[in-house]
Amino acid sequence: MIFIDNEGHTNPKLNLALEEYALRHFDASTDYLLFYINAPSIIIGRNQNTLEEINQDFTEANNIHVVRRISGGGAVYHDLGNLNFSFITNHDGKSISNFKKFTAPVIKVLNDMGVAAELKGRNDILVDEKKISGTAQFSTGKRMISHGTLLFDTDMSEVVKALQVKMSKIQSKGHKSVRSRVANISDFLTSPISMADFKKQLLTGLYEASEPFETYKLTEAEWKAVHDLKAEKYDLWEWNFGRSPKFNIQRNKRFPIGEIDLRIFVEKGHISDFKVFGDFFGRQPISDLETLLINVPYDKNEINKVLEDVSIEDYFGTLEKSDFINLVYGNDE
Repeated sequence: MIFIDNEGHTNPKLNLALEEYALRHFDASTDYLLFYINAPSIIIGRNQNTLEEINQDFTEANNIHVVRRISGGGAVYHDLGNLNFSFITNHDGKSISNFKKFTAPVIKVLNDMGVAAELKGRNDILVDEKKISGTAQFSTGKRMISHGTLLFDTDMSEVVKALQVKMSKIQSKGHKSVRSRVANISDFLTSPISMADFKKQLLTGLYEASEPFETYKLTEAEWKAVHDLKAEKYDLWEWNFGRSPKFNIQRNKRFPIGEIDLRIFVEKGHISDFKVFGDFFGRQPISDLETLLINVPYDKNEINKVLEDVSIEDYFGTLEKSDFINLVYGNDE
């Protein structure tokens, strides 16, 4: 087992790129362990509809990263009080979905620290029926990642706010997260320790459960390749939002000019169909406005661009453009 030094990077997009790069390019005859701590972020499961998992206004206002990972499972909140571990190993046909194999060493270290952790359900680590860790896996066929979170001293109030979805009536086939009762590992320690000490104790405990580790530092060329992967994939709206499964959403509101009822269909991140119903009066056919929005990315900035020179009053009467855009893409009231 070789420990990969991420050199203290806290950008979640870079850390996920590093994890994937190691999976696909590091020596396939060797097992690796990676630790990383992310700045405030929501990490979305591979098969999830991003909009069903986040409070987008809150994430944008608080500069919280939203990033899709390559493994399945549900959305999780990360901050500097959360330690992430990743085992990168060969896929032997028996290890996939065998979360016990990879969580057992972590649970043993926690137990040795006086934290009565145990694996419950398929892939969660619990203490006193409260979740302190969730795990997920991804396989390329020959190689696999088994990674998880360890809630050490996370700001739980931020978790609730960031994952409190404000846009309702979304229907999709995305894998929706199941919200669990969560707790911090620090709550169960008899004596307080720092995140640095916790990370050190965990690593030492994992050393004891395996052959002696060596630490690997990436070369300059490898770091460049990781940064390239970040730029080409994890930085992109198309990956983090556009890769959401096909979904549709209904939005309606009564304004002084009448009720507006929208039916929006989204596929591959773009509006595939857009219908407007209601009892409003307008000078221009509403079908012209509907057509304008077809094939536009379902993203507030892109919708703003398309409607920048459009007179919304031509279609609805005295209605502010911002009110219409917030109805198309905004929080429920």
